Amino acid sequence: MDYPAILVNKANPLPEDYEPADLVTVNIPFAHAGNDNRNYMRRPAARALEVMFRDAAAAGTAPIGVSGYRSYKRQQEIYEGNLAVKGERHTSLYSARPGQSEHQTGLAMDISAPSVQSTLTTEVENTPEGQWLRANAHRYGFILRYPAGKEHITGYAYEPWHFRYVGRELAAFLKKEGLTLEEYYQLLAL
Repeated sequence: MDYPAILVNKANPLPEDYEPADLVTVNIPFAHAGNDNRNYMRRPAARALEVMFRDAAAAGTAPIGVSGYRSYKRQQEIYEGNLAVKGERHTSLYSARPGQSEHQTGLAMDISAPSVQSTLTTEVENTPEGQWLRANAHRYGFILRYPAGKEHITGYAYEPWHFRYVGRELAAFLKKEGLTLEEYYQLLAL
């Protein structure tokens, strides 16, 4: 389960008690004040994200971290809250059930931008931060996990804010080939 390219989705859940052993604080600007679990990622992902944010800032953009690690229990709270407010159809497209969230792996970070008030909206794609991340994230080992046009494959709506650490080599391959993690695993099964 500690493999950086682990596939976690609706068909491949994590156990309720899974918590990465190497969670560390990510030293990047966050949309929220204070220190909580959203500020954590697994060590290799955290360090790669810090370098990516430094380079993005050097390029004149200002990405903002919104949410990293989430426990099974926290994901359950989010899922149930969304279900009560937004209903089953919307929730199933945007919120993972507990155990099915990549955030529980400690390898995912939701990233926004100041120009959209650090919210998680598809407008992130039109910001300088979103454009820079789409063009460069693979160089740091990250992929845009839920791309437009691949909803039928990933099972989730387009999320231009959700970046997942898979390591530099795999990220470069997926970017070059235009593949999702699900498609990569399908290739491995051939």
